[in-house]
Amino acid sequence: MLNKTKSRIIEEMTDTVKGLHKAGVITKKSMEEFEALRHLEVKPMTAKRIKQLRSKTHLSQAVFALAINTSLSTIQKWEAGDKKPSGPSLKLLSLIEKKGLEVIL
Repeated sequence: MLNKTKSRIIEEMTDTVKGLHKAGVITKKSMEEFEALRHLEVKPMTAKRIKQLRSKTHLSQAVFALAINTSLSTIQKWEAGDKKPSGPSLKLLSLIEKKGLEVIL
């Protein structure tokens, strides 16, 4: 129920902002900022997806851990499904997945 309500509210906000932009009340820059903010949410990552992401970077678990400033044991737990990344770690993994490892180097 919460996701449907949240989704409906976001859709209504988007329609309102688009209407304001079309009417000239909101600048193109403000519209772009709104669009960027709409896409900040990241979805949880499965152990398989994390392992695929690391494999795609051609890094060992230890080197990947260093690259994202976490411990080897954390990477191992993520890939085994014993632990799930959240907060800044999840956002960082999502950025790497979308933009490549270069985004943090």
